[in-house]
Amino acid sequence: MTAPDEWELREEVTEYETGWYDGGYDLLEQPNGIEKRYYWADLPPAVVVVARIDGTLAASVDSDETETDDERDANSGSDGDHLLFVEQYRPAIRETHLELPAGIVEDGESYTRAAARELEEETGFKPSSTALLQEYAVATGVLRHDRGIVYAEGLEPGERELDNNEFLEVTTVPVEAALERAREQPANDSTVSALLLAKEDGVL
Repeated sequence: MTAPDEWELREEVTEYETGWYDGGYDLLEQPNGIEKRYYWADLPPAVVVVARIDGTLAASVDSDETETDDERDANSGSDGDHLLFVEQYRPAIRETHLELPAGIVEDGESYTRAAARELEEETGFKPSSTALLQEYAVATGVLRHDRGIVYAEGLEPGERELDNNEFLEVTTVPVEAALERAREQPANDSTVSALLLAKEDGVL
């Protein structure tokens, strides 16, 4: 990784490695001549999936007996298309979040291929069509991490296969209510930004 000419990289240090990410710092001489450590965490790229599901299939998802009365009321009506969401507890922040399906891009995968795989693994539905809406860098002040936003449609039943650290409840939200619902607290960046991009691109 090369710094611009006015920034001189003195040293790159990896302080620790985990099964999830590496962490360390770059020792840089700034344009004003002062040396400073800039800390980073290096994560593999990830994908977030905006997955449209038709009302009939959505009704089958939301008929799960574990759904609360409030959720059933909010998701009622099978006339229009919905978006697939997962609800999961996030130990790092000790909160349960409603999120779009997402996951790590494996070596050799494109964002769209990873999106199809993660969607089926997490929700049990596979798409017939996927499109990359955006790729961007995340939290550039501290992370070395790229994210792709993929739109998926033409969903059909597939085979759900959760990892041993995934405890997810699948639900759906009507397309027209998805962004408003995602902005309710606790909100998260990947879901809100993905829905905003999808709306801007005219797929929602």
